[in-house]
Amino acid sequence: MNRELRLLAFAAMITPAVCIVTPVSAAGLNGQVLGAGAPVANSTVTLWAASASVPKQLAQTKSGADGRFTLDAPAAAQGTSLYLVAQGGQPTAKKAAGNNPAIALMTVLGSKPPAKVTINEMTTIASVFTHAQFIDGSAIKGQPLQLKIAAGNVPNFVDVPSGGWGQAIQDALNSTQSPTMANFATLANILAGCVGQVTAGACTSLFAATTAPDGKVPADTLGAAASIARAPWHQPEKVFALLDKFYPVPAGKPAPRPTPFAPYLTYAPSSWVLPLRFTGGGMYAGGKLMFDSQGNVWVASNFQVGAQAQDYFWQGHVAKFAPDGKPLSPMTTGFTGGGLLGPGFGLAIDARDNAWMTSFAGNNNIALFDKNGKPLSPPDGWTMGGKLTNMQGIIVTPAGDIWAADTVSSQLVRIPKGDASKAELLCQSASKDPLKNPCKLMLPFAFAIDQKNNIWITNILGDHVTRFPGGDHTKPETFKTGFSGSGIAVDSLGNVWVTNKLGNSERGRLKMVEMALAGKVNYDGEPDATSRLTRVMVEAMYPQKPGPEGGSLTVLRPDGSEAGFSPVYGKGITGPWAVSVDGNDNIWVANFSSATAGIVQLCGFRTENCPPGMKTGDAISPPAGYVGGGLQLQVDVGVGPAGDVWVTNNWQDTASCYGKPEEGASTRCGGQGMVVFFGMAKPVKTPLIGPARAY
Repeated sequence: MNRELRLLAFAAMITPAVCIVTPVSAAGLNGQVLGAGAPVANSTVTLWAASASVPKQLAQTKSGADGRFTLDAPAAAQGTSLYLVAQGGQPTAKKAAGNNPAIALMTVLGSKPPAKVTINEMTTIASVFTHAQFIDGSAIKGQPLQLKIAAGNVPNFVDVPSGGWGQAIQDALNSTQSPTMANFATLANILAGCVGQVTAGACTSLFAATTAPDGKVPADTLGAAASIARAPWHQPEKVFALLDKFYPVPAGKPAPRPTPFAPYLTYAPSSWVLPLRFTGGGMYAGGKLMFDSQGNVWVASNFQVGAQAQDYFWQGHVAKFAPDGKPLSPMTTGFTGGGLLGPGFGLAIDARDNAWMTSFAGNNNIALFDKNGKPLSPPDGWTMGGKLTNMQGIIVTPAGDIWAADTVSSQLVRIPKGDASKAELLCQSASKDPLKNPCKLMLPFAFAIDQKNNIWITNILGDHVTRFPGGDHTKPETFKTGFSGSGIAVDSLGNVWVTNKLGNSERGRLKMVEMALAGKVNYDGEPDATSRLTRVMVEAMYPQKPGPEGGSLTVLRPDGSEAGFSPVYGKGITGPWAVSVDGNDNIWVANFSSATAGIVQLCGFRTENCPPGMKTGDAISPPAGYVGGGLQLQVDVGVGPAGDVWVTNNWQDTASCYGKPEEGASTRCGGQGMVVFFGMAKPVKTPLIGPARAY
């Protein structure tokens, strides 16, 4: 065989290998760029792949005269999320307009883009708010799980193929029960005013109104949207004023504004937040919430769905939700079994994503579920030989130990390394005098653990927190707080934040004494002592307003000494139940008081992560907190791995929780659903085991 033939034969042999490594041909991605409801011609459309490093450009083209474009879209690599950015172009909504360099619109597609997409103001708002923690200019950067969660929530706001409304935002829970739709469409209209150049200098007005707290002025509509999303509390009235400037009400008679999107706001909001509410999965009267390693949310459900539930007897189970709010547990019952009945604030996720739970006003036990909702505890749960009563808080330590609070009996359970066969019952008191509890507990409620393995515990009938140095319960210490402690959290510096439901006032002290008496004296014919005590507490919290007579937070330094600015009150804090720390060490507070109370965001100890000029303890949120989304009487607040802030609606109509309620309102004791504020906090690693850790 001559040399040429040998080369041809060799080429034939290696041809199959060459075919194997040839890239798969890209799929066609058809789309349209719209601005102010009309095509944007000659806009530069770029397809990007976001990842944990610098985003990679995959394709680029120009939109046609009708705003349409086609791109070759390769399949997303593992751990990446695809997104489109349209920059510049001629808005046909204004025929005389030329190229508008201030146009920058975005649509996040995720890992599996649809065949048809739209890029407009609505997709921009949805993409920016869900990705607020990961966007910088036109670049998106985040860890794979974070990008997956953020992209998965875009369809809750917008239908990517059409650029119209998404499913969740227009469902029955959100469309008419919250101002979120109007907030969203108002922002889209204001961006459209610049895109379509509805007035001379529209973009200049937009950029002035959306200047960041640090003075940074946006250069395009994408930057303006990001500025609003990152500081929704900052001068919202300036942005709202553009609605009237861009789209004045026609003179002569009441008439709709000539906006491209509806509905729009009538009044200026206190902040530009876009919360959505989710329910299902057996959730009714959500208590404690926890995130697993994949960002799924587990929620303790006080009551049984559809029941005429009341405070004296809880019949709920546990619900689980995907990061996009879709229920993963059975629709009506939730996950059941393992002895669980009537959980409250007792829920913790361990390193294997198992859910540890306690039962409060149903069964008296500890239960365990695997990550798929299968019960791992016995049918009656773990009862410590029947020695447990109404239980609340539970925690997993970094060492794998489980601690749980038997609230009514003021005793604790410790399960070393999660081995229930080695469970111990601690702090049992030989005296009926609550002041002689060996662990200095007075109806223990919630736990936290600090960087030195100290266990911290709040007390419902106390004005102190209890600390076990190094987790040794035989060496209890107490530190002064306000009245009726509830939530507790430790920041990355070891500072301890405690919610005092009844504040620090003399009124709060007297109400706590009244709670204690109600637990001993049947003053209203209710045989259940715990229900009587709780009723006094709820009726004391419900009318509280922010201020010295309202609820408060105590802030303790790592050594237990009180911070100079503590207690923290006012600032939207009415009846604080739970507290969480985000990845910036800023503080989030849930209020159990009334449906008008919002959630509160406070500046933490790392003030470099706070708005300019703020000091520790100052409110970042508006005076009444962040409101909307269908918030009711809240119990828990938590921060997920994409920076979304989740809040449980625990109660709704307090009059339905006691006695014989009106028949038509007899199922309205429990709160409805969870409310999610998207992209508002610095993300944290989950599950939360120990102090919060920035992602």
